[in-house]
Amino acid sequence: MGGKRLAGRSTLISGGASGCGAAAARLFAAEGARVTIVDRQADLGRRLADEICAGGGAAIFAEADVSQAAPVKAAVAAATAAFGAPTALFNHAGSIVVKPFLETTEADYDWLMNVNVRSMFLMTQAALPGMLAAGGGAIVCTSSISAVAATPMEVLYDTTKGAVHMFARAIAVEYRDQGIRCNAVCPGFIRTPHGLREVDALTKYGVDASEAAMKAQQGRMCEPEEVASAALFLLSDEASFVNGAQLFVDNGFTAI
Repeated sequence: MGGKRLAGRSTLISGGASGCGAAAARLFAAEGARVTIVDRQADLGRRLADEICAGGGAAIFAEADVSQAAPVKAAVAAATAAFGAPTALFNHAGSIVVKPFLETTEADYDWLMNVNVRSMFLMTQAALPGMLAAGGGAIVCTSSISAVAATPMEVLYDTTKGAVHMFARAIAVEYRDQGIRCNAVCPGFIRTPHGLREVDALTKYGVDASEAAMKAQQGRMCEPEEVASAALFLLSDEASFVNGAQLFVDNGFTAI
């Protein structure tokens, strides 16, 4: 495997079976992490864990709907049994709703808040006691440019990512003096199934998400490995004095 910036660290990744989560699982394992992939996509998750192990890394898969407390606790328990209490957590699980605000339902609200926000609450609450007992740890939450740059047809999604932004900051402030760091990584448009679905949905509603518009906003589509690299930095000791921050992986989208 490659370098060892997460050498021996028990590391949890929610939403780790595909997209940026899968890229992070591969990268973290290459950097020495002992990875627990947490996801609802069992076939993809198991194949990824097998792939990492076949390449000389250490990984297991824990199937869980991370918006529900019992499966989350079971996933953290599985990680702890296999690799010790997790001291690195990548809260990446998330989804999106793209539709006009007046067509957005209460069911949409409940579902997306559960997937994007409640999941981070539950994962962090389940993992934090082990981190504290171990003397510290690092958490990264996937936010988005949508926390600060609103997009038409994405009122609900933008709202959830604003909540993620503040969740990461508040955890950092409350637990800084107990050795816990918590930061947010904030991607622009990413070349993942999630990102491509978003582009298709926006286009359907007449929002310009064309290649020309993307080039003007952020130069090109972000690759999942670029988000994984940013998360790796924030989890590693290289970011030992970075806490409560938002790292934008958007090639200047939010700077324009």
